[in-house]
This record gives sequence, structure tokens and C-alpha cells, in this order.
Amino acid sequence: MFVRQRRQSGLSRAIGLAEVMYHATVRGVRGRHGSALISLLMSVLQTVILVGAFWLMISLMGIRSFAIRGDFVLYLFSGIFLFMTHTNASSAVFSAEGPTSAMMLHSPMNTIVAIVAAAVGSLYIQVLSMIVVLYGYHAIFKPITIDEPVGAFAMVLLSWFSGVAVGMVILPLKPWFPSVASMANMIWSRANMLASGKMFVANTLTFTMLRLFDWNPLFHLIDQARGFTFINYNPRYTSISYPVYVTITLLVIGLMGEFYTRRAASISWGAKR
Repeated sequence: MFVRQRRQSGLSRAIGLAEVMYHATVRGVRGRHGSALISLLMSVLQTVILVGAFWLMISLMGIRSFAIRGDFVLYLFSGIFLFMTHTNASSAVFSAEGPTSAMMLHSPMNTIVAIVAAAVGSLYIQVLSMIVVLYGYHAIFKPITIDEPVGAFAMVLLSWFSGVAVGMVILPLKPWFPSVASMANMIWSRANMLASGKMFVANTLTFTMLRLFDWNPLFHLIDQARGFTFINYNPRYTSISYPVYVTITLLVIGLMGEFYTRRAASISWGAKR
């Protein structure tokens, strides 16, 4: 007896793919904690600890006077939120399941779905934690005012997108050189603790100091975010176009590497079985 298979329409395939992506995102959000709520609380706690640590560091170093005129804690938020969004996005993409994962046996699951799910899950947690921290500070300590909230949030999204692009470049190295890839991801995250320039105001830096930071797209995004956040700050030495161009370039390189690795994995590694 023959069974006639129905051909799925483009809309049906899109809905099926979106459903798989949704479940993969939920699985990623729960992460190793097994709960989305615990993941959110951990992200909020990490943000609060970083704000406290940098507030103490800047105060002890005596560079608080160089901050932008306005709410000093909001100044810290504007740097730390983008830093965490960027580094967590790159780490999430780097940790996405690869072509040899058992999850890839379930159609229409593939590596691109896994990468997108990891990236979206990271953004979801970061945006929620940002809202919780900002509302908590606004309600408990001091009302905050953001001059252009849409522009500031756009910089958050760009920092996430640039983090995804960095993760995409490192990810294809993982099956071939796992130790090197893990070290590269760790070095990038640690280097941005300082190289992102979140403790400094670009307009107050000397030409020599600017050269130490302006190669980094995250430095540009943080400075531009502060321009949207504070009414009395106008970034002079950074731009939005530079991180956009760098992000697109890295994303293209990462996609090329991912497609090559996926094909090599399916041909060579699968042949060993």
C-alpha cells in the first residue's frame, strides 16, 4: 500500500521552522540553570555586581569627575548594559550546538537555527534584566531620564548584533581547534572589560588614548549610546557607521566559515562512522 505524501507549502515550512526556533530559544534561555527565571536573576545579579565594582573602581581612581554631567549610575549603566549584551551574545553564539550535535538529527533543526536561537535567547535575557535593573533603580533610588530612549536602545541592539558577528567568526573554529576557539572567545570577553572603554568618556580622551580604543566597535557603540542617553553629551570621535560596517564584515566571514565547517562535518566526520 502506497502512502501519498503531501508537499508542504512555503508558509507551512516557515511556520514549522519558526516553531523549532522557538523551542530551541526556550531551551537555550533555560540554559544550565533549568529555569528562565533563574537565568534572569543571575543576569540581574551580574549587572548589579559589575555596576558596584566599577562604581568603586572609578571612585578610588579619582576619575569620577571625568564622567558625563548627570546621573553617575546611569553613566555606568550605559556602558555595562552594552558590554554585557555584546559579550553574552558572542558567548551564546560560540556555545551554540554544532553540526555533530544530536539535536541536528531532528529535522528541520540545523546549525543556523541553533545559532539564531542562542542569539535571540541571549538578547531576551539581557533586555529583561536591563528593564528590571533600570526600573528598580528608578523606583527605589532615583528617577532616571533618558534623552532619546529609542536611539539608546538601538545601540543596545547593535551591540548585540556585533556580539553575534564576533561569535560567528569564532564558532567555525570550534570543531577544528576547540582549545584555540575557547581561548579566543575568553580573550575577547576579558579584553572588552577594558578595551570597550566603558569607564571612559571618548570626548575627554587624548589622541593617543583614543587610538587604544577606537578600533573596537563596542567602544563606538557605548559612546554613541551615551550621546542618546544624556542631553548634554555629543560624541565627537565615534560613529555608528563604523561598528555597522565591521559587524556586517564579520558576519559574512562567520557565515562563510560556518557553511564550510557544516559541509566538512557532514562529509568527513560522518564518513568515519
